[in-house]
Amino acid sequence: MAWYEKLAVVVGMVLFMECFAWATHKYVMHGWGWGWHRSHHEPHEGAFEKNDLYAITFAVIVVTLFVVGLRWEPLWWAALGITVYGGIYAFVHDMMVHQRFGMRWVPRRGYSKRLLQAHRLHHAVKGKEGGVSFGFLFAPDPAKLKRKLADRVGR
Repeated sequence: MAWYEKLAVVVGMVLFMECFAWATHKYVMHGWGWGWHRSHHEPHEGAFEKNDLYAITFAVIVVTLFVVGLRWEPLWWAALGITVYGGIYAFVHDMMVHQRFGMRWVPRRGYSKRLLQAHRLHHAVKGKEGGVSFGFLFAPDPAKLKRKLADRVGR
């Protein structure tokens, strides 16, 4: 594979993973997989929560893709793209938004602030129903999310 093909696969997988993460978060984690994800929406003690089982599960899948990718190169680069997304996710979601692992930075402006606001609005709903903003790197306008939440409460 040429370098630009490898780069295209990696970047493509990062973009794909945001779509995959949105769908998984909305339909699995807030659906039949709520048993693991509930811990993420409730107060807990310690550095880890039951929801982290999702990260472990996805990591096992990606390691498998890397191994199979040793025989079929595009799959190895796809696994790298998923890993890059996972690293971005860990920084943005776990460290910046939820301030896990000792990070205490709170963005005051720009896209980072918008990400933080969108995710906090996601957590404004208690339980698995009625949530908004299921993506991790794409952050809808917080004003629109607030209106959507107000409409849902008013019903």
